[in-house]
Amino acid sequence: MKKKERKLKIMPLGGMGEIGKNMFVFEYKDEILLVDGGLAFPDADMLGVDILVPKIDYIVENAHKIKGWVLTHGHEDHIGGIPYMIRLLPKIKMYGAKLTLGLLRGKFEEFKLTEDDVDLHEITPDDRIKISKFFTVDFFRMTHSIPDNSGLIIHTPIGRVVHSGDFKLDYHPADGKTSHLHKLAQAGEEGVLALFSDSTRAESPGYSPSERDIKAAIEKIVTTAKGRVIVTTFSSHIHRLQNVIRIAEAHDKRVIIEGRSMVKNTQIAQDLGYLEVNNPLITDTKELNRLQDDKILFLCTGAQGQPMAALSRLAYGTHRSLTLKEGDTVIMSSSPIPGNEEAVGRIINQLYELNVDVFYPPTYKVHTSGHAYQEELKLILDLTRPKFFMPWHGEMRHQVNHKRIAETMSNPPEKIIIPENGDIIVLTKNSIKIEGQIESGALFLDNVGGKTGTEISEPTIRDRQMLSNDGIIIVIAVKGSQPSVEVISRGVSSDKNDLKKDIEKIALEQLKKGIREKKRLGAIRDDIFYPVRRYVRKATRRNPVIVPTIIEG
Repeated sequence: MKKKERKLKIMPLGGMGEIGKNMFVFEYKDEILLVDGGLAFPDADMLGVDILVPKIDYIVENAHKIKGWVLTHGHEDHIGGIPYMIRLLPKIKMYGAKLTLGLLRGKFEEFKLTEDDVDLHEITPDDRIKISKFFTVDFFRMTHSIPDNSGLIIHTPIGRVVHSGDFKLDYHPADGKTSHLHKLAQAGEEGVLALFSDSTRAESPGYSPSERDIKAAIEKIVTTAKGRVIVTTFSSHIHRLQNVIRIAEAHDKRVIIEGRSMVKNTQIAQDLGYLEVNNPLITDTKELNRLQDDKILFLCTGAQGQPMAALSRLAYGTHRSLTLKEGDTVIMSSSPIPGNEEAVGRIINQLYELNVDVFYPPTYKVHTSGHAYQEELKLILDLTRPKFFMPWHGEMRHQVNHKRIAETMSNPPEKIIIPENGDIIVLTKNSIKIEGQIESGALFLDNVGGKTGTEISEPTIRDRQMLSNDGIIIVIAVKGSQPSVEVISRGVSSDKNDLKKDIEKIALEQLKKGIREKKRLGAIRDDIFYPVRRYVRKATRRNPVIVPTIIEG
């Protein structure tokens, strides 16, 4: 009898064809290894949605198989979804580096979770961890925009799978700790069955600029600024924060921290030894009053144009203790996440209107990506020489361009696949292919009113989109001895001046008919809804939300 071929199943629940909510499921026989659990931010048309997290129905159904949960680094798109997920799962062993777990603990505090809910194990980027009978993981450091960032060499019964993690090859990182390329070279010598590699900047030729270059550009601006300096970047970009703080200290400026996540993350990074500070960071903006303008560097949130973040409040004059004025300098040290371009553009225009000096990428070299450009991607492919390859972490254009890069290598992979979220990728020693799907997608969450997140259904989002595009018509019908109808409309445009009167007439006819026929209120409501909807669609060529309400007179 032919021996059954051993198979490793790999299921991405996020990160394919998108930036964000990165998560992988590796399954061999009765064991599951999870990698990361991120969130993503909504598109502009996802009205009222704060964040998206992966659907984990498959994981919940197979929770008894989970042997470990490995975290590559502490960015929101890799750990931000975990607090929403762990309430649905049993206690799981979770492995991450010191800063990663520190940031995760900070999130647990927000969600009023304790370590009783999860079993945290601290690792270093030099560790080898035997997760279970079938899974052993070698961690290796990869430079990125946050310390303690790791890639993974996952040893399985069918061979090695390399997961690059997010990375760039920065030879001058802020902490001086460069990538463990020797570990990738060793894995390549021993044989890599499959490589999953970061594709975010696969369209960018050459090499990504170093953090050292960005530090020099920001320092030049800071030294020539005549007034206060305001720098905004991601609160988890610890390398960038470190360099800005070093610049401020070198030029006799005090650093004032503003924004909840900025205060929290800088404190965690300091406590764990990842942020060196000679002068204590100031978190009370009232201290501004005792400092000269040229002695102030303001480090704040709002790099993505978030309406309630510190930079937005500064731009629109609603900040509680600071008003921008001519002579101030604003440095926006980040690029917009896809979907945020319009919001960021509005902030920049508003800052120009205030007549402050504004520096932002790509016009000014004040930001570099934390992700590898084409020549760096080629080096990883060359070191690992994988039999199979899967571009990951990026939109479709990034993944396809990464695929094309791999095809140009002198030793190209035998097969390259670009799966979708939820695809079941079946890997054997001799093949890689997609065999079916599991349920995937995203949960839409609204954090208003609490930290736990309230799920918003897709029909609710569609209703909100209809409201924003087409408006709403409310029909109030009073059932009684003298039936009457009142129509209220908001956001409905029409060429017909008597639209409301026509709706009232239709609704009143249906109301009187329902009274004569002694129908129940629900039936009368339906009798009003459908004729009104048909008429409104024909009269306006729009599809507003129609809400009929029947009241006993």
